[in-house]
This record gives sequence, C-alpha cells and structure tokens, in this order.
Amino acid sequence: MTDLNEKSSGLLRVFVYGTLKPGEVNYKRYCDRKVVNATKAFALGKLFDLPQGYPAMTLGDSRVYGYLLEFSVAEVLAELDELEDYYPAKPASENLYNRQKIEVYDLQGRSLGWAWVYLMTPEMVDKLGGILQANGWWSSINNYEL
Repeated sequence: MTDLNEKSSGLLRVFVYGTLKPGEVNYKRYCDRKVVNATKAFALGKLFDLPQGYPAMTLGDSRVYGYLLEFSVAEVLAELDELEDYYPAKPASENLYNRQKIEVYDLQGRSLGWAWVYLMTPEMVDKLGGILQANGWWSSINNYEL
C-alpha cells in the first residue's frame, strides 16, 4: 500500500518541513537540481522549533506545512538519512530522526498519497528543548510564507 505511489510514478517522494524546503539552508546542497516536483503541502503531526536552529516533527493531529518533494533518483534517500542522523539498523531511540511513510495532503486537504518524512520522538524533542509551533510552519527567517 505505502509503496504504490512511488512505484506508479517512479519517483522518490519526501515531505519536508524544515531546512530541506526550497529557500532554506539545506535545499541547495541536497535537493536543488535533483527535485522533479515541489508541491506545497501539509501532513498531520506536531511541529517544534529547536534551539539548535532546525525543526522537528512528531506524530500528531495538527497540520504541519511544508513541501512534497519528488526526486527521480532514489540515491537521494541515503544522503538525506545521513543529514537527518537516521540509521535504519539502530533502535528509534538512538536516532536523531526516524524515517517513515505518512500521508500528505495538498493545501485544500486532498490526499497527495504517501511520502517519506523524518520524525523525531517526543522524548528527543523534550531533551533538545523544542518549542511547539502552533501555526504548523517553520522557517529559518521566522516568517509565515505559505
């Protein structure tokens, strides 16, 4: 079920809500010229601003805004795993973020299908001093530009 969209489109789909969004610090290095499509979107969760200068998303039922990025090369996922300090062989509690598939929606609430996302455990968010972002949008320049 969760791999159907990737197989039918042949594209790697990743929902990004922080430094990997267009215009943010890690977009140029990890995504620019590799992204086939970038669609403004949201997923359900909770968004936190971390004092370290980047955000974290946990599971939840609020809207977290970002972009659904689609890549034509699957190798990008290994680079993103490294950036997000995610190691599939490690227990979830030992990773900074954990990668899983979630459903993503367009801004009108229609399903865009499933995509990978990097989530942080609530325990890690607490440990790092995360501050809930009630509006569901994170930016390094602290503005709401959805």
